[in-house]
Amino acid sequence: MDIETFRNYCISKKGVTEELPFGPDTLVFKVMGKMFALAALDKVPLFVNLKCDPERAMELRETYESHILPGYHMNKKNWNSLILDGQINPSLVFELTDHSYDLVVQGLPKKLQQELEIIK
Repeated sequence: MDIETFRNYCISKKGVTEELPFGPDTLVFKVMGKMFALAALDKVPLFVNLKCDPERAMELRETYESHILPGYHMNKKNWNSLILDGQINPSLVFELTDHSYDLVVQGLPKKLQQELEIIK
C-alpha cells in the first residue's frame, strides 16, 4: 500500500483532519482533534501507527510478527506499527484503520461525539 491510498482512506472518514505536528516526516490523522493514525513519510516501505484494542494488538503481533510491531514512539499497549510492504492484505489495513478510528471516537467526550454525528 502506498501513502496516497492510506491517506485517501483516512481523510475520507467523517471529522478527520491531517497535520504535520511532529515535523515534515510524520503525517498525523485526527478525528475531532484526537490522533488515530500516523504515517512516516520518510520510510520505505510505508510505516504507519494505528491505535488498537490491547488484546487484539497482541494477537496481531503474534500473527504478523515481522510486520505488525508494538507502536513506535507510542504507548505499546494501545498502538501498533504496521510495515506496509505488501505482506499485510490491504483489507486488513483498512479494517485496522477503521478499528483505530472507532476506538478514538468511542473515547471522545459525548459533546464531540454529538458534533461528529452531525457532520456530513
